[in-house]
Amino acid sequence: MISSPTFDELHERVRAIAKDVAAPQAADVDNNARFPAETISALKHAKILSAAVPKAFGGPDLNMQQLGYLCSSLSAACGSSGMVLAMHFNQLTCIARHYCDSDFFKSYLAEVVTEQPLLSSITSEEGTFGDTRSSICALERHHGRFTLKKEATTGSYCAFADAILVTCRRNSEAANNDQLLVLVKKGNYSLTQTTSWDTMGMRGTCSPGFSLDSSGDECQILPNDYAEIASLTMVPYSHILWSSLWWGIANDAYHRAARYVRGQARKNPGSLPPTATRLAELSVQLQSMKNNWLATAAEFDDISTLSDAKARLQDLRWAVKMNNLKISCSNQAPEIVHKSLQIVGLLGYKNDSPYSLSRHYRDVLSASLMISNDRIAGKSATLLMVSKDD
Repeated sequence: MISSPTFDELHERVRAIAKDVAAPQAADVDNNARFPAETISALKHAKILSAAVPKAFGGPDLNMQQLGYLCSSLSAACGSSGMVLAMHFNQLTCIARHYCDSDFFKSYLAEVVTEQPLLSSITSEEGTFGDTRSSICALERHHGRFTLKKEATTGSYCAFADAILVTCRRNSEAANNDQLLVLVKKGNYSLTQTTSWDTMGMRGTCSPGFSLDSSGDECQILPNDYAEIASLTMVPYSHILWSSLWWGIANDAYHRAARYVRGQARKNPGSLPPTATRLAELSVQLQSMKNNWLATAAEFDDISTLSDAKARLQDLRWAVKMNNLKISCSNQAPEIVHKSLQIVGLLGYKNDSPYSLSRHYRDVLSASLMISNDRIAGKSATLLMVSKDD
């Protein structure tokens, strides 16, 4: 058996793709709100899309910290590309951590290693008002097969994916929060676009609303309840990997500001530019943001090895920690980009400048809106009322 690539090998491949493919295409992806097809194709060729597949199925089995570094390195070059990769890993880990003893999903994980399919998701729905833990649509089963129709307010790059993980009610009699997660594969679903995707930032993620009409074999339904999948996997992977990619964007903004300040210093040898102190202050905030997501990722990796991992990850205090990370990083990223812009000045404001920060700024403004910070803070407030101190 051919050994899977190491984290260092995969990270080097991602950095090369970020530099040689994603960065040169980023402006066009942003200007035309088009999918970063060249970058995703390069990631497939480099076998990056199977990075989270367990070793038992031929994958590298990278942990949360390592996946975060891959996402942050790519997002520094193109925020939309980094977001697509993070969301793909989120969906992949839902399968890798919750396949139970399903022969279908075991086979599919091995297929991810060889075929490198891009996984997308549909968790939103008309009428649920942004609550992903509630569904209106329901599975219909007949003779070992299912049909599923869903009206999604957003479908994450679904038109370009090879498969989609979809939330739904267990059946037509089930409560709205009695949900399952179903894998629908290309060729077994149709998508009808219902809204546009002309956004301020993250334009290349191409996530308009869709009407989904799908069918498949019942083996394509993940065995665990979605409530468990969400608490143990989807929430921590989304919040931590999103935080890593927001840091990646902020980090690139900071480094553009740093190059500008060094350029000013070279023009006046022996004197410190007035912006140098502001850059030093900004580095503190950048370091704090990195330490936040990285420490949380390390804690998640440690918890995942414990016998009581399920109980720990479903503890109210961990849920609050996840919410705090998301709110903190989604607020810090725009602040760091804004302060970088103040340091660079007009050259950062111009779109045709090597110091331009327009795309960075617009991309990170999405951070507080991707699952609204107000909604998350409200959930934390409720949890804090019943959670006991250590």
